[in-house]
Amino acid sequence: MSTNISSRLLTEAPRVLVVDGSRVVRQLITRVLQAELPGVEVIGCGSGADAQKVLGEGVFDFITIALRLPDMDGLELARFVRESAPQVYVPIVVVSGDVEDRLHRRSLGEHVTDYFDKALGFQALAEFIRGYVSPQAPASGTVLYVEDSRVVALATRRMLEKIGLTVRHVVSVEDALAMLETDRALGWVGADVVLTDVSLKGELTGGDLLKHIRGEFGYGKGRLPVLVMTGDENPANQAALIQAGANDLVEKPVEEKLLITKLLFQLRVAQHLRSHAGAE
Repeated sequence: MSTNISSRLLTEAPRVLVVDGSRVVRQLITRVLQAELPGVEVIGCGSGADAQKVLGEGVFDFITIALRLPDMDGLELARFVRESAPQVYVPIVVVSGDVEDRLHRRSLGEHVTDYFDKALGFQALAEFIRGYVSPQAPASGTVLYVEDSRVVALATRRMLEKIGLTVRHVVSVEDALAMLETDRALGWVGADVVLTDVSLKGELTGGDLLKHIRGEFGYGKGRLPVLVMTGDENPANQAALIQAGANDLVEKPVEEKLLITKLLFQLRVAQHLRSHAGAE
């Protein structure tokens, strides 16, 4: 029977596979992971062929893959993992310096769980991986949550409040903008992160909310991260949301672990950027 990640993590330290053609990058990622995730076992591979061999010898809890490998495209290796790895599921994250372009075109493919931009630094990568492979620690922060379905809102609020987040829930973009305007007048952004659906009651959509936050309010991705939930699988429409200023997308129906991991990652990056800016 295939190994399940959650049951493994109850008794074993996480195993991470790092696939990158640069030995220096592999060493940097390994060093940071070992410092941030006590007990972690990191296996490094410099090529897709080496990774394929290692994957046939055991189970991993997390895999990072560079987009450009010496012998193949990173997405080709991701497809191999999905088709051949001896386990039901493993998070696969593309780690690259040029991921933004592919993200805009939504061309990372169905085999990739998520992406990570090297520009954020390997310390942030360690935090990102921690969200997947370690039990979730209590979180702190305020989420402005825009959702017009009472059933969905109740379930999602419980997810967020369960891990310690404060949720300010509104049912429309108009209500969210009014709240942000009031808070700005009081000298506060209004939230640490925004979580919004695309289709909402009222004349404005989640896309309109993005445009107001990035344009009228002038809040950048680091100042006020925005995570958009969408059931639209059209790559062009998804790309439009990213280009409008979304930090990331969560496809519906929402999977709890993925939503929480993405949300907390955006919170941590924003907090890191704000503290770094304050120190300058």
